[in-house]
Amino acid sequence: MTANVYYDLREQLDQYSVGLPATGSGVEMKILKKLFSEEDAELYLSLTMVPETAGEIAQRIGRAEDTVTPQLERMVDKGLIFRLQKGDVFAYQAVPFVIGIAEFQIKDIDKELAELINQYISEAFGKELIARTLPLRTVPVNKSVDHLWPVAPYDDVRRIFETEDKIAVTKCICRVQHGLLGDACDKPLEVCFMFGIYAQYYVDKDMGRFVTREEGLRILDKCDEHGLVPQPLIAQEAGVLCNCCGDCCGILKSMKLAPKPAEKVLTNYYAAVQSDACSACETCVDRCQMEAIKVGVNDVAEVDRDRCIGCGLCVTTCPSKAVSLRLKPESERREPPETAEDYMLELALARGKSLVPLAISKKWQT
Repeated sequence: MTANVYYDLREQLDQYSVGLPATGSGVEMKILKKLFSEEDAELYLSLTMVPETAGEIAQRIGRAEDTVTPQLERMVDKGLIFRLQKGDVFAYQAVPFVIGIAEFQIKDIDKELAELINQYISEAFGKELIARTLPLRTVPVNKSVDHLWPVAPYDDVRRIFETEDKIAVTKCICRVQHGLLGDACDKPLEVCFMFGIYAQYYVDKDMGRFVTREEGLRILDKCDEHGLVPQPLIAQEAGVLCNCCGDCCGILKSMKLAPKPAEKVLTNYYAAVQSDACSACETCVDRCQMEAIKVGVNDVAEVDRDRCIGCGLCVTTCPSKAVSLRLKPESERREPPETAEDYMLELALARGKSLVPLAISKKWQT
């Protein structure tokens, strides 16, 4: 085993989600070496995105189960892989760097890692995000959609809470990271939600806490008050729901740099202004995270459809009720993939990548 395992690890992680592209400085290698031991990197290369028991993994890679199990558990503790439980049985699977390993560092991130991630976003990751459909989609904030327009269940943020039995909340990794760098915004920290098996995982690892549906909705209302954009996973099965700001969130900051952010995020709504009701107070201008709104020459707010991501933050605080969200024309609407796995496969194919682990694909080639 040599340090070359980290190059294989980077290549493997680059296959998943929005990837882990290489940089000229090699900062991504510093991140991987800080998080993974060589032994853990080697084992990660043999894991799949399909949950497997320690026994199944051990048998497939030709190792003793009693040596694989404790290593897998250490990797779970370090936030390098995902573990799910069904009864007394534990299963383990590989996860992307984003959304996955990076977010799983919420308890352990230090200033060094915060600086490395910040550098990486600036050098490579932000550009990769702009070039791809993002792993998060935008859903309207509470009470922002005009009652004339139908809201699909996966676009209704309150419906997400009503259909989930397990709900956990955790701190925003982006705001924690920027806090370590001394440039965090003043938005609330405990605003990211996990549902179902993800909620159980976060609580098991002491990365978050369970909340009732009622408390979750109260936190959601607070997010709206502070101008945070609700963004679940791109799949119809939400899994997670981030509430993001344009100051700290790597995804929103990267999206903001795109000439047409609306093309980069899966969203089915856009903001519209009733000109005769607009008072030109500029509340909507201040609330918009994408700089999609400006007050024009006629003292009426104008929405740039290419920049509007349909979050509805401009709607909920408009004092004259002049702004509303409207459903995009049918030709512009997109239905999110049903599951996160479907999204991973679609994006891998679009990027010319494979979800097959390198260790397995290399065996096929020999």
